Amino acid sequence: MGMAATDDQFHVLAVDDSLIDRKLIERLLKTSSFQVTTVDSGSKALEFLGWHGNEINMFSEATISPNNHQELEVNLVITDYCMPGMTGYDLLKKIKESAFLRDIPVVIMSSENVPSRITRCLEEGAEEFFLKPMKLSDVNKLRPHMMRTRFKNDSIENGKPENEEKQENEEIITTGEVDLEMQQIQTAQSLQQQASQSNNDNNKRKSMEEGLSPDRTRPRYSDLTVMSN
Repeated sequence: MGMAATDDQFHVLAVDDSLIDRKLIERLLKTSSFQVTTVDSGSKALEFLGWHGNEINMFSEATISPNNHQELEVNLVITDYCMPGMTGYDLLKKIKESAFLRDIPVVIMSSENVPSRITRCLEEGAEEFFLKPMKLSDVNKLRPHMMRTRFKNDSIENGKPENEEKQENEEIITTGEVDLEMQQIQTAQSLQQQASQSNNDNNKRKSMEEGLSPDRTRPRYSDLTVMSN
């Protein structure tokens, strides 16, 4: 757990009381080039995250102990729903109620397809709810959640609010659209000028042809009277 992830590598904390499921999740995550830490309970997950709260009131506001906070940043927590002691739903609530941990994406997995359970977890802030056994296609859905969180954190570290970053991106897009529109207008004007010039040339050519036609160059004698001596 003391290993450091590279800048482009995400670290996932996997929580499951089943050794077999933990090994499966770990293998899938490593196949997708994620750094993985596995623990077998929600309490150990919170300990790894550096969370220390009132054990009597399990839903009280969490605090972080700087001395015990892990050296390796956790980019996502994936947890089983049904675990003895602290369930995955309880772990989700603790993370989302903590001012220090709430931005960490949480994914729930379960072997039971219970719609009310899925709805409750999603409403509480879970990013995804997967049915066991997990598949590689499920793991592929994790990266966008971590990318979004990292982008948000990078914006904050750079002293730039997320909405300001979004506004700048929109301005860049808008500027590109305006430039494209101007190019289209200039192209249309150029085509119009070419068409107008072509019409003028055709009119001039027609006038010249009419001026040189036999009817205009040949003298007309039909109105003359012939005088005899």
